Amino acid sequence: MADIIQLLPDAVANQIAAGEVIQRPASVVKELVENAVDSGANNITINVKDSGRTLVQVIDNGFGMSETDARLCWERHATSKIRVANDLFSIRTKGFRGEALASIAAIAEVSLKTKREEDELGTHIRISASEILLNEPVACQEGSNFSVKNLFYNIPARRKFLKSNSTELRHIITEFNHIALAHPGIEFSLIHNNSQIYNLPKTTLRQRIIAIFGKALNQNLIPVITDTTLVKIDGFIGKPEFAKKTYGEQFFFVNNRYIKHPYFHRAVTQAYQQILPNDAIPSYFIFFESDPEKIDINIHPTKTEIKFEDEVAIWQILLAVVKESIGKYNLMPSLDFNTEGVIDIPVLRNETLIRTPQINLNRNFNPFDSEHDRPVRNPYRDRESYLESVDPFESARNDFSNPQKSFPTKVNPDMADGNKFLQIKNRYILAAVRSGFMIIDQKRAHERILYEENLKSLATDAFAGQQTLFPETIELNHADYVTFIGIIDSVNRLGFDIRDIGNNAIIVNGIPATVKNAVLKDLIDEMLETFKSYEGDLLLEAQDKIARAAAKASAIPYGKVLEQEEMRNLVDHLFACSNPNYSPGGKQVISIMSVEEIEKILK
Repeated sequence: MADIIQLLPDAVANQIAAGEVIQRPASVVKELVENAVDSGANNITINVKDSGRTLVQVIDNGFGMSETDARLCWERHATSKIRVANDLFSIRTKGFRGEALASIAAIAEVSLKTKREEDELGTHIRISASEILLNEPVACQEGSNFSVKNLFYNIPARRKFLKSNSTELRHIITEFNHIALAHPGIEFSLIHNNSQIYNLPKTTLRQRIIAIFGKALNQNLIPVITDTTLVKIDGFIGKPEFAKKTYGEQFFFVNNRYIKHPYFHRAVTQAYQQILPNDAIPSYFIFFESDPEKIDINIHPTKTEIKFEDEVAIWQILLAVVKESIGKYNLMPSLDFNTEGVIDIPVLRNETLIRTPQINLNRNFNPFDSEHDRPVRNPYRDRESYLESVDPFESARNDFSNPQKSFPTKVNPDMADGNKFLQIKNRYILAAVRSGFMIIDQKRAHERILYEENLKSLATDAFAGQQTLFPETIELNHADYVTFIGIIDSVNRLGFDIRDIGNNAIIVNGIPATVKNAVLKDLIDEMLETFKSYEGDLLLEAQDKIARAAAKASAIPYGKVLEQEEMRNLVDHLFACSNPNYSPGGKQVISIMSVEEIEKILK
């Protein structure tokens, strides 16, 4: 039998490596911009076209490369950061494996112009599918200019799995924000299709955060800082009252590298545990400074996951410092000296009349008078009243004793039109049925109803809307703004009247008739977050994702008190749905507890 094991050609090996390192245009932006930061640049420009499909260009004023380095940097595992294995434990730079440029060159047409300060001429190299097409001297600026064109042109299967332009641009902006936040001392510019998205001058961390996420965040930030033998922590957290129900302003950095760390995220949220509802998510921009020998950043191709040697101890330090900062904020309210107007402080003058506080007493009151001696009823003093107090389903069972209406066989509640409902914890609706009683999750039920109505509306444009009394302008961060503009037409077909007014802002002129008493900013934020959570599901159509996102954002929340008629309408509409048993996300809406189950519990 012939030998079957063979070495892969370099071009094929690089394409396989590219599948791990370069997943989309945003990956190219990340790798090239991090290289620019490592080059010592203090001015970096990113220029993309068609959300990176056509072009990703990164220009920096760093120290540049020699002709030899410019050629070698495209080789696999060619790196200036590592000489021996132990160097892995003292890494402070962004890139170090030498995979990124080789991976990019394998799946795109690339060009590099680079020059060092001491060289008269620079070097120009062009590569396509790992093959060097050009290598010649060139007159150019000091630093490096990388151009990546036609990403995945030689791997059509990968290219067709790219998302819409708005989605890919949002991912680019997200990667850009990670690096820009970590390096406020570097000037950054991001341009898309010849339109400038960001122009960020050198500044402080606080001002960089505000420049990216909007001026409204300025009053939201609380500083956190501590310095221990294990780790130094500084940055900002958000004030409790500005916490949102969606993610988007949660950032951890280790030695100025963005990381994801669910364990540390729980430390932050636990610090807010007593002052925030469970569904609220605080903002945070937290930087860790640690000895590189005590962390391992080489556990994931994108280097966004990190292991700490002393994770448990650092978790406790993080929890303590966040709690301390929240406590200081609550004890010492801040004065905003930029606020227009004056602070009204009452002044005591000579002519001010000072009155002694008056206390009215009824000197004839006698608590032992017979007219005041009224017995207090003990609700448990007899058997009947005790059973009434512990049996909240008694009236419901009586109301449902003669069922007249049949429902789908999926749940078979057999309820009557005149029956009543009970609301438990302002979260669940209880109704007695022939076999026992039925429990309905009110929010999931409303999500199912709105979801099916939204699908019909998107197919027929028949959703009713109503004008708001006062139009409301909502400012978004640029990533969310790009996403929302991409779906705004479909959202408006659901009964909204929302217009793009530019500068990362939208104006809400109308909302669906089904949306009542909503905080519009929270509604838009939750709709965006839900839509983004479904983006990775390739089996869902875009219209379905929008229908789900709008339903979840508009559904009645937990905690809302419902009147009898509201509960009845909700149940009626639920059982008119094609699938009342499950929410759009697949969570159970209805549960039946049989009489037999109840009897087992009460044995």
